[in-house]
Amino acid sequence: MNERIAALCGFLDASHSQYHARAYLAGALDAAGYTRLDEAEDWRLLPGGKYYVTRGGSALLAFRIPEGSPRGFLISAAHTDRPTFKVKENGELDGQYARLAVERYGGQILSPWLDRPLSIAGRVLVKTEKGAQVKLLDIDRDLLLIPNVAIHMNRSVNEGYKWNPVTDVIPLLGGPESKGKFQALLEAEAGGPLLSHDLFLYIRQKATVWGIDESFVSSAALDDLECVWGCFQGFLKSGGSRCIPLFCALDSEEVGSCSPQGAGSTVLRDTISRICAELGLSTRQMLARSFLVSADNAHGLHPNHPELADSGNAPMLGKGIVVKFNANLKYCTDGLSAGVFRAVCQQAKVPTQNYYNRPDIPGGSTLGCISIGQVSVPTVDIGLPQLAMHSCYETAATADALSLEDAMQTYFSSTLELSENGFQLC
Repeated sequence: MNERIAALCGFLDASHSQYHARAYLAGALDAAGYTRLDEAEDWRLLPGGKYYVTRGGSALLAFRIPEGSPRGFLISAAHTDRPTFKVKENGELDGQYARLAVERYGGQILSPWLDRPLSIAGRVLVKTEKGAQVKLLDIDRDLLLIPNVAIHMNRSVNEGYKWNPVTDVIPLLGGPESKGKFQALLEAEAGGPLLSHDLFLYIRQKATVWGIDESFVSSAALDDLECVWGCFQGFLKSGGSRCIPLFCALDSEEVGSCSPQGAGSTVLRDTISRICAELGLSTRQMLARSFLVSADNAHGLHPNHPELADSGNAPMLGKGIVVKFNANLKYCTDGLSAGVFRAVCQQAKVPTQNYYNRPDIPGGSTLGCISIGQVSVPTVDIGLPQLAMHSCYETAATADALSLEDAMQTYFSSTLELSENGFQLC
């Protein structure tokens, strides 16, 4: 397996929740010599310095200060969360078996979650003598399963069955002898009594590379951890820009980005304002010279249902990074921002493709359109083509993952001179 794809798979397998993804990224930045900043403390930024800040346990923003006067910000934004099920407080249900009460998080395809081993990951607040301590929790064993109903009792299951989230997707935790043990299990794993938790289900199947030529990678949460990883690797490997490179991994995109650590919050604006204040720069002038790459995966041409794609604008897996367009601004891309990103990809010798939704099949929006409500800069919406978006196990092409790393390395290494009349990229 390609070493860079193996590293991607390692990140995917370690990121069973948005909290674990953030922790993995922070560990990599620590190892690379970045200094962690605290939003509640004063910042002291120096030319040549490397820094990062986190919010809410699940969002992370990293940046570097160039030598000399910065020309603007080169920003990327992707998200750490994925559609799943969130465990409710007082999590056990009444009944003959030990079952877990969960709530849908985001818009997932329900059927693939059934009949496969599951477990739980997220964060917990452990009670201490001085208050509460946040800990990450990942129960590393096959713990749960959502059982299907036998076809003999549900003859319509292969005829377009409508799943009921109240009854059909309740995880089985154990038999009658297991009832009442769930809270004790959590506290044993956490190392103390719990005050509260943010816990999610995840599938136990690891990321894998497959296909006759090993062309494909499949994993949970490719949407959007694949883009998080590609942008992050490009950021780490880049250098030489006179702009400030700013990598953002945000949370809550799958539920509207309306959280303190989501794209709808002030986290990006706050970070930019504090950087500018510390360096004695005008925030407005810096934003006027800045650019944002909103990176969130795209729908690839489905091998069995090509009719669902827009004719002439259906990206293929393995054929390059997708630039996403929508006349009604579900995506932020316009002619100028598309030109900037295509010029970056041409320098990186990376192919690009276009994506439009089929006119009668509306698509979802991205964090780019939400982010510019807080930080209004020219923005391009991009992604990597994938299959089975919002399934619990998704598929993309290994070649495209490598292309994103290369393109983002070039992007973060560039100096962009941008105006309404055009741009220069050097």
